[in-house]
Amino acid sequence: MPGLGSKLLALAALVKASVAFLNATESASQFVLQNDRLYLAVDKKNGQVVDVVLDDEDLLGPLSGNTGKGPYVDCSCVPSGAWTPGGTATFQLIKGTDSTGTPYGGVRMSDTYKPTNQSIEQWWFLREGETGIHLFTRVTYFNQTTPHLRDLGELRTLFRPNTKLWTHLSGSDGNYAPIPSADAYKNQVVVQDATWYLGNTAQDAYVQQYSDYFTKYTFAESWRDHKVHGQFSDGTTSSDGNTYGAWLVHNTRETYYGGPLHHDLIVDGIVYNYLVSAHYGAPVPNITHGFDRTWGPQYYHFNKGTPNTTLAELRADAARFADPTWNADFYDSIAKYVPNYAPKRKRTTFEATIQLPRDAKRPIAVLSENRQDFQLNVFDHASLQYWADVNPRTGRVEIPMVKAGVYRLTVYADGVFGWFIQDDVVVSAGARSRSRSPKKFHWKPESAGKEIWRIGTPDKSAGEYKHGYALDTSKPLAPEQHRIYWGQWDFPTDFPDGVNFKVGESRESEDFNYVHWSWFPGYANYVRPEPVYDNVNNWTIEFDLSKSQLAGSRRATLTVDLAGAKTANGNNKWADLPAEKFSSVPYTVAVNGRDIETWVIPAVRSGSCGVRGGVVCQNFGHKFEFPTALLKKGANKFVLSLPFNATDTETSVLPGVIYIQYDALRLEFS
Repeated sequence: MPGLGSKLLALAALVKASVAFLNATESASQFVLQNDRLYLAVDKKNGQVVDVVLDDEDLLGPLSGNTGKGPYVDCSCVPSGAWTPGGTATFQLIKGTDSTGTPYGGVRMSDTYKPTNQSIEQWWFLREGETGIHLFTRVTYFNQTTPHLRDLGELRTLFRPNTKLWTHLSGSDGNYAPIPSADAYKNQVVVQDATWYLGNTAQDAYVQQYSDYFTKYTFAESWRDHKVHGQFSDGTTSSDGNTYGAWLVHNTRETYYGGPLHHDLIVDGIVYNYLVSAHYGAPVPNITHGFDRTWGPQYYHFNKGTPNTTLAELRADAARFADPTWNADFYDSIAKYVPNYAPKRKRTTFEATIQLPRDAKRPIAVLSENRQDFQLNVFDHASLQYWADVNPRTGRVEIPMVKAGVYRLTVYADGVFGWFIQDDVVVSAGARSRSRSPKKFHWKPESAGKEIWRIGTPDKSAGEYKHGYALDTSKPLAPEQHRIYWGQWDFPTDFPDGVNFKVGESRESEDFNYVHWSWFPGYANYVRPEPVYDNVNNWTIEFDLSKSQLAGSRRATLTVDLAGAKTANGNNKWADLPAEKFSSVPYTVAVNGRDIETWVIPAVRSGSCGVRGGVVCQNFGHKFEFPTALLKKGANKFVLSLPFNATDTETSVLPGVIYIQYDALRLEFS
């Protein structure tokens, strides 16, 4: 944005013009952290932040039930399900000056769920001169009588206001919208779980500008390039006519799970920080005796602009802090209060040179739990993860603030099938690794011979297909189509004869759907309430071969890479569900009328993806090998088949349908 840098400097100057101070105090009912601009109070009764005030503007509103509070922590982690700690908590007030000479204050809340002896601790820190809150969250479980309690199904911190101040939601740089009005919610129609039709209120700004449907999943994002999300006040509802922002900043990502392909909820009127969730098929760890893990630091940033300051400008101001080296000295100073956090002396900058495949675009390097797919990196309770873009010209990559340890290195790139994987990569603390020779790796791309054709782009997403990343131009804000409720994209209308894709003639963006359904649901379908079974589960790919292409080749390999799959396990990938026929899903490929193989898609890769607006979920694939004698000169045909009418049991208002989503396909001869 032209002039954005100068406007950010002006915002920074406004902060510096204030008189600096830091107070950390305790009363009979509250702990208060306050500097020259930001005030927050932690209530002793519930162990939650109940006041956040920036320059005399109340950002939370009054406490009422589960609103008007935060950031606070809750979980799905006790035998009965959900727990919001704080009601029986103990506290510690923290005061100090960090190594840069900057005063800070903090509050530690610690609560124990006594029936199982599991604890959650939450830290809030405020520094002089900053308008944000630094958070750490810790979960422990010590109980030898019940060594395995359950899974840690969800852990999150939430900024949950109860005020008309906030006017807009902001997910990514290009994805924002007005918050639906109270009238729109009053006249909403439930179309599926956590999804509503708001079109009955045609004058509502959200409906006019963004979509007729609203769901918290619309603003979900993948973690790879995500820096910040939050809510914006455009000045029409503030007490002083100025603009305001409330943002969750990904200043560190090491304690999340799932790597850069993790996709999760971020904002819907609540500003979320999902530390653990099973959304989109993400893995969750088991809570076993000895579990002790600390998440963070993360940073909730609050800012203020003039009446003319835009959402993009306040968002960019917050995004400045999305850097793991930012405030590292401060985090070193408070490490003595936060178990499991590693100070800088236990970290280094990982440096490497990777010889990349010729066609690699947007290459990325990931350090994660050793000997595990980074998408499933929940087995070691101490696992960490880091990533950075690789320079596509030189192959150089630098990842700062990596804790010493042994990691798996994974590299992938747009345009290249497969992954480069190297286990047992040792990262040592201390001197910056460039003082030694950077590690060197050679990525030889997977190949099963000469490539005949490919469909789609291997980029770990289904976004290039119909209703994926294409924009919904029926609304001025033009969101990506996959974000909108799936029922709006009526498969029988788009593909009345099913999917018939002709290699060399058809286009992925029009002739290949973003979801391969086993049938098209009627339940939880507001647009078409009757199911459709014909011409849905079998997809056809037609292609021509020449005599020269077949000459000298004996073996054909069809690679099918998926960007997501929903089996009967849904998001509950670890569960044993004997009553469900399709916990694992048979997927069959036939060539010229002959079945060549049935691949069983495993439950461990399951995730509710497409019906939640996702095109990036669990990525995995399979290679179908068969003799080229089954092919012929001229016209040939593959049929890709899911089981007809494959269903599952849903306990919420969701379609009980099995489906997959493609990343890319490729045919090779050898």
